[in-house]
Amino acid sequence: MKMANAYLLLIALIMSMAVTGCNNNSSSNNVSKMQMGGTIQGKPLDLTNSVTTFAGTPLSVDGIGTSARFNRPIGITSDGTNLYVADTMSHTIRKIVISTGATSTIAGTPGCPGSSDGVGAAAKFNEPRGITTDGTNLYIADYFNNLIRKLDIATGAVTTLAGTIGVSGATDGTGTDAKFYWPVGITTDGSSLYVSDSMNNSIRKILISNGSVSTLAGSTSSGSSDGFGTMASFKMPGGITTDGTSLYVADSSNCTIRKIVIASGYVSTLAGTAGSPGSEDGSATTARFLNPEGITSDGTNIYVADSYNKTVRKITISTGTVTTLTGSPAPPAEAIDGPLSIAKFNIPRGITINGTDLYVADTNSNTIRKINLSAGTVTTLSGSTSETSGTTDGTGTSAKFYAAVGITTDGTNLYVSDTYNNTIRKIHISSGQVTTLAGMPGTFGSTDGIGAAASFIFPSAITTDGTSLYVTSNFTIRRIVISTGEVTTLAGAPGTPGSVDGIGNSARFDQLHGITTDGTNLFVSGDATIRKIEISTGVVTTLAGSTGNYGSIDGIGSSSRFNVPGNITTDGVNLFVPDITNNTIRKILISTGEVSTIAGTAGTFGSSDGIGTAASFIYPQGITTDGTNLYITDTGNNLIRKLVIATGVVTTIAGTGSPFGWADGTGAAAAFNGPIGITSDGINLFVADSNNNTIRKIR
Repeated sequence: MKMANAYLLLIALIMSMAVTGCNNNSSSNNVSKMQMGGTIQGKPLDLTNSVTTFAGTPLSVDGIGTSARFNRPIGITSDGTNLYVADTMSHTIRKIVISTGATSTIAGTPGCPGSSDGVGAAAKFNEPRGITTDGTNLYIADYFNNLIRKLDIATGAVTTLAGTIGVSGATDGTGTDAKFYWPVGITTDGSSLYVSDSMNNSIRKILISNGSVSTLAGSTSSGSSDGFGTMASFKMPGGITTDGTSLYVADSSNCTIRKIVIASGYVSTLAGTAGSPGSEDGSATTARFLNPEGITSDGTNIYVADSYNKTVRKITISTGTVTTLTGSPAPPAEAIDGPLSIAKFNIPRGITINGTDLYVADTNSNTIRKINLSAGTVTTLSGSTSETSGTTDGTGTSAKFYAAVGITTDGTNLYVSDTYNNTIRKIHISSGQVTTLAGMPGTFGSTDGIGAAASFIFPSAITTDGTSLYVTSNFTIRRIVISTGEVTTLAGAPGTPGSVDGIGNSARFDQLHGITTDGTNLFVSGDATIRKIEISTGVVTTLAGSTGNYGSIDGIGSSSRFNVPGNITTDGVNLFVPDITNNTIRKILISTGEVSTIAGTAGTFGSSDGIGTAASFIYPQGITTDGTNLYITDTGNNLIRKLVIATGVVTTIAGTGSPFGWADGTGAAAAFNGPIGITSDGINLFVADSNNNTIRKIR
């Protein structure tokens, strides 16, 4: 599968693979709607720029119990009434009402990393990990920002208590004069915070009253030595907890549990042996752990989320005796509720205690689990083991995609190339019902056949003439008859890259990024060229550009140059192509092969609106049209742009811009994460929001 791996790398490098589209030079409102270029065009869209999620499961969703969604939660703490969760990969702080399981987002914006202080969604985090509370405020180890943040529970106001934004270091000091290097764990005794400063291999102390930071134990050198203060050493310490007198640290990369007497700074090893991973129970140093991360205490016992053993361990403080409370180190990693003896976890990384209950951030199952110590049971309190990515058919947000890249429509249905699932999916527009039309999830291949009997390797660009779909996959052009799901290979040879013109499987393609059709011909973009394929004969010719000769030159036919042409669309007279790494939009007159640049300037990055070359883009990839305007997925900016064909005027119609995110809303209130494919049913735009694994609708 060497060639498939190379193709996957290509996808990852340019976030790539295209979509379909369609373009029409006509700007007359009297022109009737028609199927062209894989979209419905002919009349200008009357958009309000309102963005909603049409299908697929987004990154982070509030709700009750299992209707809520998390994205790799790690830190967890409790004030006795609520749980507070650092939902790490959604860059948010979530609240769960223990009595009801109701989950809400109290700070940060899902999918939008940043470092801003502010109230609620106006605040931004960058992979928050550790979290603790004194009952009035939350204190958060904001990992990639190298900050310690404070969140007023009553108001939702977030401020920076200590650290310098984005600057790593080991400097002690007050407030922003101090520096951290990827802080992970955090706990409090009410007057001070204690932080596991992972890359500094140290435990830092912060006076809450003034933000003064000092180093309590460890130094920037990694190790496993016991001793006083900076004479002791740690190796990427993780979770930390306190009983008011001592600190207990999950010394993750040493696979040990360490104890620090707060008054003296003396460090000792309570359980495990440095450099000896395992899963054995036993007393003190005879016990074994495997990258433990989460830790909490009831004053008598310590409870450890032994992450890569997929277990929750109990340590009796007085003796150091370790037992496995629940979970199993045996594969597979999965989330199973039930009695302690049969329950399973999927990389638990956070743990807290409330009375006789433990609450576990079961990170890779995207759930918050409850361990009832008195009843001896494990249940799921919030979240769903369903990933945001997947292969599930269903309606609307119950469906799952995995890097949906290309999208096209016949006006009744959307058709999506679900790239990493190696399938072609169908979405009924009026009902939102998602089904799999061709291919089998997880099956790689280039076999022709009907429905699930056919196979693909990373299908990407897709278009339709209303009767058939045309898909790029494994250096070939595949045709799918919509009514039957029958898949055949129209041109190219599976697993054989090249740029040879010819007929059918004697032709060769490479780096295929876009495809469109005028009903008679297909046009594909790849390897710095635009190629033409006669559908009836399979004859392949080169219309513009020159194989392997990259650049940004306008011209006719082979005298023109492209860099990485992306998706492609047509109005039957012209082709329109985002030239991805040139950050431009190119136009090609089909009859002559004449290429011109209509927006953006080669080599210039930006997000400016403007006319023609005054506008700027960052890696635009997808394109479609209503016949009067072009609609472009400005992938690197996470924006949807509009280009008036007659005037070259470029405006932004949706998206917050970089950084990426997920949010429904109107115009700039909406957020995307790597949008690639785009198409229209003549009323709405539909966007393959690739990294969010969703299909978004713009009214």
